[in-house]
Amino acid sequence: MSSEKKTIAIEFLCGVNEFTVTQLLDIVKDQIQKGIGRIIILMSSHGGSAFYGLSAYNFLKGIPVEIITHNFGSVDSSAGMIFCAGTKRYSVPDARFLIHPLTWTYGKSTSLHEEQMEENLKSFRIDTENVAGVLASATGKKEEEILLDMKNRKHLNPEQAKEYGLVHEIKGRLIEKGIEIIKVRSNK
Repeated sequence: MSSEKKTIAIEFLCGVNEFTVTQLLDIVKDQIQKGIGRIIILMSSHGGSAFYGLSAYNFLKGIPVEIITHNFGSVDSSAGMIFCAGTKRYSVPDARFLIHPLTWTYGKSTSLHEEQMEENLKSFRIDTENVAGVLASATGKKEEEILLDMKNRKHLNPEQAKEYGLVHEIKGRLIEKGIEIIKVRSNK
């Protein structure tokens, strides 16, 4: 009997939001039920919601399946959280990474009183600390250094990302022949 793990790939060429992350996690759960032992997440994403990025990260880190992530274009913003869930993290030679501060978007006619603003600020700070913690854990850097890099909007090419500790290896081949690829759709 072969000790090789059954492997599938998931293409995540989309933003990080409720719709795409729900799909990603549903695909992962379905594949676990089918006995898959290794999932390669092929990523190119401009990012999106920190909430959904952190949720995906925590889910992927907590399941009994090997997760490999591979940047094939751009891993920006909250997509970095999903990328960091990989126990092995790869990048193609012509890709990029962006680490930047979180933003909070309000609707056009949103009105808040002082207590709501304070509550939002506390949540925002915790989310920022959580994102910095994920990046620090993945790279081996101190959270203070990550927070400064977020503030300064750090852009990394693959070589710089490898030196930074975000990428383990730069390689052009995404998957081996015969591996099924399941696509996360970007809209309904």
